[in-house]
Amino acid sequence: MDDASLEVVGSFLNRVDAELARGALEAADIPATVSADDAAGTRPHLWLGGVRVLVTAADAERAREILRAAEDNRLVIDTPAQ
Repeated sequence: MDDASLEVVGSFLNRVDAELARGALEAADIPATVSADDAAGTRPHLWLGGVRVLVTAADAERAREILRAAEDNRLVIDTPAQ
């Protein structure tokens, strides 16, 4: 992912919730990254600005839709039939 084209699609109170959101996005084939100013997780009290989930600008709209659906408890991720 090119850092210059990343957009914040969600902000969370803690890294656990941000990682869950990242996992939902990646399950939908949207590469995502978590960003927090917390000294690599060693200083969680520095999360004052929230923990952010970022995706490329091209994936931002779809990612926001997925996160809104997850927030509404209606997230369904299609998986290929086996």
